[in-house]
Amino acid sequence: MFLTEADLESGIYGYQIDQITEGDDNIVSMAMAAAEEEVRSYLSGNNRIENFDGRLRYDVDAILSAQDSERNPLILKHTVTIAKWWIVELCNADVIYEQAKERYDRSIKWLTDLRDGTVNLSTLPQLSQEDLDADTRQPFSYGSRPKFNHE
Repeated sequence: MFLTEADLESGIYGYQIDQITEGDDNIVSMAMAAAEEEVRSYLSGNNRIENFDGRLRYDVDAILSAQDSERNPLILKHTVTIAKWWIVELCNADVIYEQAKERYDRSIKWLTDLRDGTVNLSTLPQLSQEDLDADTRQPFSYGSRPKFNHE
């Protein structure tokens, strides 16, 4: 897993996590897994045509499988912010809800900008040209429908 419970301490205090989750580590694990999947969903391309316009495409598996000091600190910080949001969503005991929501929204906006090419991180691993060439999807198609005759 990309995140560890120790990483969460940079975004939320341990006593707050214990107070919100009532000591249930499953809730913390689910929040960390949900945050990782949310980051993966924002960084991964989909079948939309505009994703094939030449912008950088990141190797999301390599980014999220990195461990310890190999992890990108900015991606890590945004993932912690998203995990904090998933924990605070349960209960905002001793946490300023508006501040957590604002930071979550800012992280989502930044991840969207990264995916769309508005911001770029040169330190993130990118898909190789072979991987991109192996993708059989085309950025556009052309042609026409069969002619319609009134008979």
